[in-house]
Amino acid sequence: MTSIKEQFIQSLQDGRNVWLDGKIVDVSKNQNFTGTLSTISSLFDMFEDPDIRDSIGYISPKTHEYVHTAFLIPHSYEDLMKRRRAFEVWSQATDGVMSRLSDYARSRLTGWYASREEYKRFDQHFPGKIRTYYEEARDRHLFLSVVQRDPQINRSIQPVPEVKNLGLLRITKKTEDGVFVNGAKMVGTAAPYSNDLIIYPLGMLKEEQKPLAHMLIVAANSPGLHLVCRESFASEPSKKADSPLSSQYDEMDALLIFDNVFVPWERVLLHDNPEAIWQIKSDSVSNSLAYHQAIVRLGTKLEFVAALAYEIADAIGANTYLHVQEKIGELIMQVKTINGLLIASEFQGKVDQYGTFTPDFTYIETARNLGAKYYPRALEILQLIGAGGFIQLPSSVHDFQGPLSPLLKEYFKGAAIEAEKRTKLFKLAWDLIGSPLGSRHELYERFYAGDPIRNTANQYNNFDKTRLKQMVEKYIN
Repeated sequence: MTSIKEQFIQSLQDGRNVWLDGKIVDVSKNQNFTGTLSTISSLFDMFEDPDIRDSIGYISPKTHEYVHTAFLIPHSYEDLMKRRRAFEVWSQATDGVMSRLSDYARSRLTGWYASREEYKRFDQHFPGKIRTYYEEARDRHLFLSVVQRDPQINRSIQPVPEVKNLGLLRITKKTEDGVFVNGAKMVGTAAPYSNDLIIYPLGMLKEEQKPLAHMLIVAANSPGLHLVCRESFASEPSKKADSPLSSQYDEMDALLIFDNVFVPWERVLLHDNPEAIWQIKSDSVSNSLAYHQAIVRLGTKLEFVAALAYEIADAIGANTYLHVQEKIGELIMQVKTINGLLIASEFQGKVDQYGTFTPDFTYIETARNLGAKYYPRALEILQLIGAGGFIQLPSSVHDFQGPLSPLLKEYFKGAAIEAEKRTKLFKLAWDLIGSPLGSRHELYERFYAGDPIRNTANQYNNFDKTRLKQMVEKYIN
């Protein structure tokens, strides 16, 4: 019987157009993808382990086989805890460095499915379409990605239907069987590894922008779809000791170019309806479930940075300095704040009219917005603690097997750590703060949820200010 991991790898050998360095590459074999593919495969392998699979999966009511818990619709606090546990297992396996392991996109899909009756007023076929796709994605273990953003061609122009040079994805032809779309979307994180891409606009559209208002599920191997990858940040698997993160966790980002791509009607969930698209983008269940996963991962990643900072301070004997203790204390405060907000969101969760128990989004939103500030600060603290030690490292840990080994072991050792282990520790931290992968991650944590200024301002705009007003008015009225 073919394993879930083997099915996933085989599913990528489907003729998709993944472009890297000017050529179409086979994601399942190209060395720029094999390290990350191995990581994803190891996560799928957990379903074959009787000791682990219950922590990441549940039994599908349709196939009676294990499926990922991201597809579980929570009807109680206990169900929400099952979802959190599944997210923790995968995020801890990658120390929060892999941000798009499909459990985010799967959670979005699950939220829309749970609220499907809300969208019947826009399209009577929506509930049936999303039910069929939800069950297919769940039971076939499909790897999904959500891609929303438009290419940055000219942001000074307000897009309208007659503006053709902005690269905006639009339906250009409708037939009895489906639609044809042209344009582009970014940033397709993990798109080269995905089976399907869930595509819809990010911003609020006006009525005259109806051609842009669509929600599509597009197969990654669709004819005419080109996944144009950025430069690979993946180091060779043989260099794992020198680049332990880059060799395993480069998810890859891609610009998605749609050149007359056909999408069948059963995968056109919504179209020509700005109001419907804005509502589904703002869907409280989908947002709460998806960002619940994102905050679990964020907490793990911040804890990983704190662990590195502690180990580096200890390795060079800096952990007795008050200013270093204060900095590591700040990292611990970050972790506890995010975890506290996560717990609060879960404890104050509520059941909606359809019986779905969702975490309180106000706490999720707060944690998400803090994360955009916390992560860059966490990296700054790590840099300040390791300082010049990050720069002056041997070219490779393999240097310790060379002729200079006795001297290297003398001059690269730490306060209470031998030289080779200290070098591995600093190279691990450098991979997070100084490598191309590390720089990409800082950008990602700042902007993955959108404009951080707008997001924080939205907390003000959406907050019920009645009590604040009452607290002051008793003194001035």
